[in-house]
Amino acid sequence: MKLILFLALILSTHVYAQDSHQHHHGGTHNGDHHGGMHSHDHGQKVDAITLKLFFEPLPDSIIDQKKNATLIKLGRILYMDPRLSVNDKIACNSCHLLNKFGVDNEPTSPGHEGKRGGRNAPTTLNAALHIAQFWDGRAKDVEEQALGPILNPIEMGMPSEAAVINKLKKIDEYKELFPQAFKDEKEPFQYKNVGKAIGAFERTLLTPSRFDEFLKGNENALKEDEKRGLKKFIDMGCVHCHNGVAIGGNSFKKLGIVEPYETKDMGRYEVTGIEIDKKVFKVPSLRNITKTGPYFHDGSVKTLDQAIREMAEHQLGQEVDDQFVKDVKAFLGSLTAKDME
Repeated sequence: MKLILFLALILSTHVYAQDSHQHHHGGTHNGDHHGGMHSHDHGQKVDAITLKLFFEPLPDSIIDQKKNATLIKLGRILYMDPRLSVNDKIACNSCHLLNKFGVDNEPTSPGHEGKRGGRNAPTTLNAALHIAQFWDGRAKDVEEQALGPILNPIEMGMPSEAAVINKLKKIDEYKELFPQAFKDEKEPFQYKNVGKAIGAFERTLLTPSRFDEFLKGNENALKEDEKRGLKKFIDMGCVHCHNGVAIGGNSFKKLGIVEPYETKDMGRYEVTGIEIDKKVFKVPSLRNITKTGPYFHDGSVKTLDQAIREMAEHQLGQEVDDQFVKDVKAFLGSLTAKDME
């Protein structure tokens, strides 16, 4: 039954989006069809069935923190440790700052020689909930992802797995922690265990927001403009990509589905070699999105206002008005971690 309802809702909103798209290309540029959506918006209340079809609140935990306390402790220390880089200056936390919502607010991040990579550093907060890691999904989970930047010649620049392990073995703190965290292993100092520890720590980085309280039934958790923005977000079709527990992060989509988007980055195609994966990227989570700019895979979009407009244009073929942007932005603000607002 739930599947039938979901498919029906998908179809109805798809038809709406197509209808609006046709108006757009027919030259209708007034607020009734672009963002204001006055002719379609009967009130601002979103019913509970729709909410449950598209969203679910964050779980309380996705890792047994008591059972894995030592592993998580080791992972946090490794996450913050610049000695994982060749010049002892760059840690995971250098590009994914925990006090900046898991990002550095740079278009692209500088590596150990000051050179910058080609893609924006996505947030590590709630990342463990995603379908895969990196913009192109080349790592299956946070444990695998954590190992990539350490050996990347532009990023942390360590020459080999052996070099990393030899370095860690000489540090007193790790001499104690690795055997404790991997007490069942004959050789606790293994490169894969670095990823296991950092990944375990990242699995604790869940950020409940007021929207989660709203999903659990607290009608007063969202302000009126946030509720209005939520309804527009759903009605416009943004929710087809940005849904689920992370409000994104659970699918791959082409950037420029309706209106082509100019980028030399071929995205997931570089991983799969499949033609239809050109310019396909992992859909980012919208949790804490008001705090994690600049936006898109290349960090080329400076403001959330611009990101909303460009997503509407390139993904939905819509030209949205200022009120739409204002309301949707208000809703997105409700996705900010409650203890960090």
